[in-house]
Amino acid sequence: MVGPRAGDGHPPELSRVKAAVIGAGSWGTAVAAIASRHADVALWARSPELALRIAAEHRNPLYLPELELAANVRATSSIDDACAGADVVVVGVPSHGFRQVLSGAAGRIGPDVPVVSLSKGIEVGTLQRMTEVVAEVLPDHREDRIGTLTGPNLAAEVADGQPTASVIAMRDHDTAAGLQQLFMTGSFRVYTNPDVTGCEIAGTVKNVIAIAAGVAEGLGYGSNTQAALVTRGLAEMARLGVALGGDPLTFAGLAGMGDLVATCTSSKSRNRTVGVELGRGRTLDDITAEMRMVAEGVRSTRAVLELARRHGVEMPIAEQVGAVLYEGHKPADLVATLMLREAKPELRGIR
Repeated sequence: MVGPRAGDGHPPELSRVKAAVIGAGSWGTAVAAIASRHADVALWARSPELALRIAAEHRNPLYLPELELAANVRATSSIDDACAGADVVVVGVPSHGFRQVLSGAAGRIGPDVPVVSLSKGIEVGTLQRMTEVVAEVLPDHREDRIGTLTGPNLAAEVADGQPTASVIAMRDHDTAAGLQQLFMTGSFRVYTNPDVTGCEIAGTVKNVIAIAAGVAEGLGYGSNTQAALVTRGLAEMARLGVALGGDPLTFAGLAGMGDLVATCTSSKSRNRTVGVELGRGRTLDDITAEMRMVAEGVRSTRAVLELARRHGVEMPIAEQVGAVLYEGHKPADLVATLMLREAKPELRGIR
């Protein structure tokens, strides 16, 4: 369980928790800074050059360069070094590289060590959520100590100390409570939720809906259109999440509605930015070529649609996003197609 180790006469600072954060992108760096309030942190960067610069400058020059990292955040490009002796492992790499990176650390992560995913995506091909990938890569690991940290958490605002809230989703209550205390700060409030499936599906689908909201913005539509897309997008998210075993209440909370609103409305949202630029007539290749960070929705939409097909879940907004991303449909057709769908009652339930 995460928390201070049993005392043996040493001062408290010598028994601090050790946390490994795997991935030195914007969110990984922000989470490393949060965790450093209560733990000694090893921050793993894939690039040795980046790790050296973080170590020398105590800031990440490529991501969140204005955020000063505490002295107890140690950067390394050795994943073995980062995970050795860690009391908790936080994995903050995009979904398409998640399995490979975690596999490189598998021998260093004990079966009782909590593993927390920061990724909001589905693995294309396997259609696995990231906690399912963790369980497969670490077959002897306690599955109730595999979870996710999710919510309306735009990295730049978190790094700036702006108040927000998040959810640690994990089935083991005691471990979730320990992680809650690890990540809690005066401006970052953390709740617990045992519904790992619902939280991960919410975090994935909201990126797809954010692309649609961005397209509407790029086409010049206003607040009414945005509100309609967000609301109906929430219905799609909940339908898929419940079909996969999620708790309906999760989608009304921070992992669901909270994250959806932030991602669909903020100019800092990468997925919304992709949609905006598509709506303005730019090609997907040109848009993504300019982005340093990954817009998970571009990859995850395909996986979300396949999951929906397999479980017989209707997701018209996601279908239109997929048509624009993968089938060459015009962004202008997205909203028009949705508006011309068969008339139906609004409250049909989410099952």
